[in-house]
Parts: sequence; C-alpha cells; structure tokens
Amino acid sequence: MGHREDLLEGAKRCLLAKGFVRTTARDIVKESGTNLASIGYHYGSKDALLAQAYLALVGDVSDAFDGDGTTASTTAPGSAERFHEVWSNIIGTMRGPGSMWRLSMEIVAMGDQLPAVRDHLAAQQRDAERALVALFMDTPEDEIPDKTLDTVGRFYTTLMTGLIAQWNFDPERAPDADALTDGLRQVIEAAGRG
Repeated sequence: MGHREDLLEGAKRCLLAKGFVRTTARDIVKESGTNLASIGYHYGSKDALLAQAYLALVGDVSDAFDGDGTTASTTAPGSAERFHEVWSNIIGTMRGPGSMWRLSMEIVAMGDQLPAVRDHLAAQQRDAERALVALFMDTPEDEIPDKTLDTVGRFYTTLMTGLIAQWNFDPERAPDADALTDGLRQVIEAAGRG
C-alpha cells in the first residue's frame, strides 16, 4: 500500500478506537506509519481524511445490508417482506460492542465542532439515499428519479438515523426488523382508514 491507503486504514482504526473528536493527526500518523505532511498532501486536512475514513467504514458495513451475498433476495422489491429483510440485515450491523455506527451519533452531537467533517458527510447524503432506495426497491441507482430520492430516500435515511440512535443509546429496547415491519403495517393500515 502507498501512503494514501495507509493513512486511510490508519484513520479507520483510529476512528473505531477514539472517534472523531479524540483522534489527532499524530494518532493517524502513528497508526499508519506515515508522516504528518502526507495527510495534507493526500487528503488536504485531517478532517477530510477522517470523513473519507468514515465513508469507507460505512461502505465496508453496507455490504452486509443485502445479506451475506451468497443468495439473491427472493422478496419482492418494495414489499413489506423486503422491508423486513433489509432492516434485519442493517440492524445486524448495529448489534454488539464497537459498532461503527456510534460515529454517526458523534457527528450528529458534535457536528458544530467538526464542521469540515459534517459538511463533507452532508454532501454524501444524496448518495446514501440513492443506495438505500436501490436496496429496498431493487432498482439501479442511476434509474432512481429525484422525486423518489426526495421522499422515499429521505424516509429511509430518517429511519436509519433513528435506528442508529436507538441502538447506540438503548440497545436492549431498540427495535428489531419484526417491530419495524409491524409498525409500518400498522401505520399504513391507520392511514388507510383516515
């Protein structure tokens, strides 16, 4: 690996161990075996590097969103069954100690102290919406209309953010896929009566 890749891997390890606020440039350099100047050369700043490292961690984890990859989903796109299946896979990435999703809560809580990181991640939000819609609807990302991203994509990212918060603050009471799917069905049923 070159310095760029070493820095990214070192930053990922630092984020998981210390989070955004407590990770220093010196920590990253020590963890990556590089030098301070290489952070600026390859990423522009420590915060830009940390944002890229976080996105790489999300990418690593999001591979599990559609299951273990050994079998294709047999649930109908957009169905309650697909909703259950995907949320079950996503929640599986939140279980256990050391979940990288706590970093998301750090950004929410400390975003004003990390404006460069927050702004970089906010710019990536549309891609997250696109990826979630594609997963639930089994639609190629480049075929998803903006209107769908503005509604369905934001709905899924709002659910995702809420789940991350609940699994970080109270994992004993955080909903599983069964509870989410049952809740969705009840909301749809109640809306149909109104």
